[in-house]
Amino acid sequence: MLRRTGWRWALVAAAITGLAGCGGGGSSGNSPNPPPADTTPPSVPANLQATAPGPTRVGLSWSASTDAGGAGLAGYRIYRNGSAAPLASSTTSSYTDDTVSAGTAYTYRVSAIDAATPPNESAQSAVVNIATPVTPISGLDARPANASCLAGEQPTASLAVNRVFPNLAFNAPLAMLQAPGDPSRWYVVEQGGRVRTFANVANVTTATTFVDISGRVNSGGERGLLGMAFHPDFPTDRRVFLSYTTTDPGPLTSRISSFRLAAGNATLDTGSEIVLLTVVQPESNHNGGHLAFGPDGFLYIGFGDGGGGGDGHGAIGNGQNLQTVLGKMLRIDVGGPASTGYTIPAGNPFAATGGACTNGSTTAAQCREIHAYGFRNPWRWSFDRGGTHALWVGDVGQSAWEEVDRVVAGGNYGWRCREGAHDFNPACGTLQPRLDPVAEYGHGAGYSITGGYVYRGTAIPALVGRYVFGDYGSGRIWNIAANSQPTVTVTGPEGISTGLGISSFGEALDGELFVVDLGDGTLHQLVQGAGGGNVPTQFSATGCGASGNPSQPAPGLIPYAPNAGFWSDGAAKARWLALPDGQDIDSSAADHDWDFPNRTVLRKDFRIGARLVETRLFMRHTNGNWAGYTYEWNIAGTDATRVVGGKTMMVDGQNWIFPSEAQCLGCHTAAAGRSLGLETAQLNGDLLYPATGRTANQIVTLNAIHTLAPPINAAPSTLPVMPDPEGGGGTLTERARAWLHTNCAFCHRPGGPTPSDMDLRYTTTLTATNTCNALPQAGDLGLPDARILAPGAPGRSVLLERMSQRGTADMMPPFASNLVDDQGVQLITTWITGLASCN
Repeated sequence: MLRRTGWRWALVAAAITGLAGCGGGGSSGNSPNPPPADTTPPSVPANLQATAPGPTRVGLSWSASTDAGGAGLAGYRIYRNGSAAPLASSTTSSYTDDTVSAGTAYTYRVSAIDAATPPNESAQSAVVNIATPVTPISGLDARPANASCLAGEQPTASLAVNRVFPNLAFNAPLAMLQAPGDPSRWYVVEQGGRVRTFANVANVTTATTFVDISGRVNSGGERGLLGMAFHPDFPTDRRVFLSYTTTDPGPLTSRISSFRLAAGNATLDTGSEIVLLTVVQPESNHNGGHLAFGPDGFLYIGFGDGGGGGDGHGAIGNGQNLQTVLGKMLRIDVGGPASTGYTIPAGNPFAATGGACTNGSTTAAQCREIHAYGFRNPWRWSFDRGGTHALWVGDVGQSAWEEVDRVVAGGNYGWRCREGAHDFNPACGTLQPRLDPVAEYGHGAGYSITGGYVYRGTAIPALVGRYVFGDYGSGRIWNIAANSQPTVTVTGPEGISTGLGISSFGEALDGELFVVDLGDGTLHQLVQGAGGGNVPTQFSATGCGASGNPSQPAPGLIPYAPNAGFWSDGAAKARWLALPDGQDIDSSAADHDWDFPNRTVLRKDFRIGARLVETRLFMRHTNGNWAGYTYEWNIAGTDATRVVGGKTMMVDGQNWIFPSEAQCLGCHTAAAGRSLGLETAQLNGDLLYPATGRTANQIVTLNAIHTLAPPINAAPSTLPVMPDPEGGGGTLTERARAWLHTNCAFCHRPGGPTPSDMDLRYTTTLTATNTCNALPQAGDLGLPDARILAPGAPGRSVLLERMSQRGTADMMPPFASNLVDDQGVQLITTWITGLASCN
């Protein structure tokens, strides 16, 4: 394809300008004499050079010409193989010829033209000869040896997690539990509507279906089969209680139902369902859904505030509204084996004054089912089987704080007035009392708490009596004293990093604790830790920088650059990968996303202007876990110091964010394979390799130096490719989808850590993204007739509004950025404006 320029338009404009005054009135006499015509051509272009970075491309460059005739330099004409007619034109001193063939010799000359009418053309430059290669050129001659930049053992605290039941994997598991009095089996709740059971044997290979109600369950995001509880007298009392969301029939509804064992006692009878309680959900997230029997024999149920952002439901929000069960912990008496409903325990705070809320709300002053209130989304909670049998709740925060609550009857835990121990909504005024959490942590340590258990096992003596909890987003696990007060603020480094998407903890009948990984569908056990590695404080000690000048990469690093780069507040970035010698990148995945061996390190530098500000290392440790570490460079650029827990500092007039370790994993999600931008479509593009001075296709280069297994031998033109959103390649739709893929799809994809069903991967059709003309699942942000993406109407598109915000709870991406990507916003605005439909 020829790359055309605008020099002809300059001549036309000059000609039109020259017509001013012709027949247009004005004085017919004493007209000034026109300036003399420009007949002097520009200087001859000098230093013409040619490169052939590939079989079908020649790059030309030359020194700029000057024009002394007065009309001004307009551009250049490119001549090939002695032709009298120019091949093409250029307004700059470079040109790329994409019309060449492989294994062919070519000659080129260049002339300069000015803006005169007609233009004056200089003599042609000296000829330059170039031959295109027969096969693609590699940017590197050999794979560099890497003995210094290698990930070691992951730093650990005194705890660790080990995978158990390695022959089993589950589909979006949300809980694991054992039946009362039976330690021989486990039951795993799958979000889609199925419960599977298997023998409690290390080498078990088979899990069978205990119940399957997937036909009744509306699943995805925070919806689905969310909880399960055996009656305390099971199996004498044959009932098992399930919590799930459904749209059969009507609107999205949370349903609490009992099911009975079928004949044979191996499965539940799906036809035995008795619906105890229903709640119509105003939004699709914050459904809570956990349920468990307390030591008093009553059934406890947790519900979120109904979803959206900030609990904008009514004058005081659902969390503080005692006429709804949303944002509450409930307590009901489900009676004996023959019971078909429930009654209200006499000790409930509003038993005497409230009304029944079997359908989720009441016109009375309060719901009689309420045990405690003021919750945003109580995601996993438990009773301490020892001591006081206290109820511990992990309540998911809004945009700043996650909290742990020790719940008492009648307690108000603050939402939407407070988030953690901090004021959230000033409009709450003096609503009292509001109980502070036992513990909290900011979003530098994680962003979606998963409640756990007070440890009552025997394998980890130092942990006995301490409350264990985790974070789904960062994969960290903490433990605190059960009698902690006042509020304890935990930090990221105080927890252990597991690399898991922690959807739930499980407690065996012997008190040992297990961890459910939503991302991989695997199960793990909490065990005593043993030692651990160390990440250097000074960057110069990591082995990833050149000896004596760590701002430069170590010799074993290989540069790379994705076609569509992530927005980083305008910083310029450079990237390298470091592979352990003898180990290759796994390029076999059907979706063309690459996987990296243990000990891999990815280095990324950030510059604001000329100043090197930050380097991030993303390491795959020897245990297979990925973890991110960031370093702040000194002003001289001679060394950098590790930043633990994240921070913000002023750099050349802008607030620059150093992400915490948890925030690194908040973007580098398990669903996205942890490494970002290292996929076929992103690396199918050219890169200048400083070590050789050659420009070459990155996949061709990585293949030629034997880093890909299996090799990718196909021609780049036949491989998937993603355009640069800020470049001129690709269609408008392709550039817009590339921006969304890079900046959004690491979370918004199947299995991602979000409460929505959006799938913003580049290859997903617009209809299948679940955004087009879809109602927003987390609030409309005040937009009229809002949709996630409204074709032809950017002003109604919540996706675009979230991109346009910073410093709010609604901004996307949700952290690590203080500046709006104006060019990206304009790109998505133009794309949405041009959409006529969802097809």
